[in-house]
Amino acid sequence: MGDLFDVITSKGYDAGKLKFINKNRNVFDFIGRTKLNYGVQGLVERLNTDPNEENTISVSQIGSVYAQIRKNKWYSSQNIFVLVPKDKKIINLLVVTSINKTLEKYKGGHTSYPTLDSLKNDIIQLPTTKDGKIDFDFMDVYISELKEERISELVAYLKISGLDNYELLKDEKQIIEDFSNIRWKDYQIGNLFERVKTKKLSYKAKNLPKEPVKDYILPVLTSSFMNQGLNYYVPKAETTILKNVISIPSNSDVYRAYYQSREFTVLSDAYAVEWKNKEEKFESNEYLFTVSCINKVTDLAIYSYKNKLGGWNVVKNKYIKLPVNSSGEIDFEYMKTFIQAVKKLIIKDVVLYADKKIEVTKEAIENS
Repeated sequence: MGDLFDVITSKGYDAGKLKFINKNRNVFDFIGRTKLNYGVQGLVERLNTDPNEENTISVSQIGSVYAQIRKNKWYSSQNIFVLVPKDKKIINLLVVTSINKTLEKYKGGHTSYPTLDSLKNDIIQLPTTKDGKIDFDFMDVYISELKEERISELVAYLKISGLDNYELLKDEKQIIEDFSNIRWKDYQIGNLFERVKTKKLSYKAKNLPKEPVKDYILPVLTSSFMNQGLNYYVPKAETTILKNVISIPSNSDVYRAYYQSREFTVLSDAYAVEWKNKEEKFESNEYLFTVSCINKVTDLAIYSYKNKLGGWNVVKNKYIKLPVNSSGEIDFEYMKTFIQAVKKLIIKDVVLYADKKIEVTKEAIENS
């Protein structure tokens, strides 16, 4: 990679000591060692050093060892490298995908991580022309075709899921407006949820495929916070198959709970919980609402590998706040409608983006 990039170290700042602000013209992305939100932890004003340049690539050294394109000027937390391209054309999705393929050999943590020298000497594979030069034209066409394919899949998904209509209904608008007036009540987690018993598996994560291969088609849960903890696959045979539950890590650096809407099973250092009262209709929107409430007491910066949160025996005794109706009972209808409204607000930009891309594609076809 040293042939293509100047590899330098980003000046590291402690995110906990910074004040993140709302977006305006004079702000910079602050990048952390995470895949979430493409690494952007928040926005900051100019700090006491110059920001890293735009159109570069960030590579986290520990944690989630991952390369990401930075289109804006940016600052970062500690242990992040900057790949400054010697040719601006090298900044594209195919190149960063190739870099991430190479970075898979680094496991992160304290024993397997990239260094300045190792990054410079790491090899990536790129398409070339007949005379051995990087084939930028091929990469541009290939990426464009992939984008068109993904846009088509996105449009189909939005229609099937009913999310292509992002207009809020009257009751959804009212719920958003009334949010500050909602009554809340404390509930002990263990009185609402119960742990799901699962069959113990003998597999080791390091020996499992990271993509579906042959019989290995069932996602398996570990303590990782990446990809909702589902980063490996096992055979379905002799497993406890779970769905529509909440997963929580029991031994992790990040204790973030997730709603799992698809089939999976549990491997290690994590567990699943489900709503206790089977007579109450508790579906995806209710789970999405409550998982955010659970994370208010589990996904905290004070918890880490050094200061563990603990397992279900600890979490079940914690309290969360849930909305209540005029009778003082949990307001399930409010939770359901609120999440549906939030989905529409979030998906609006996605729908508009898809519509815009479709129009551009149509114009290109008509003019060709």
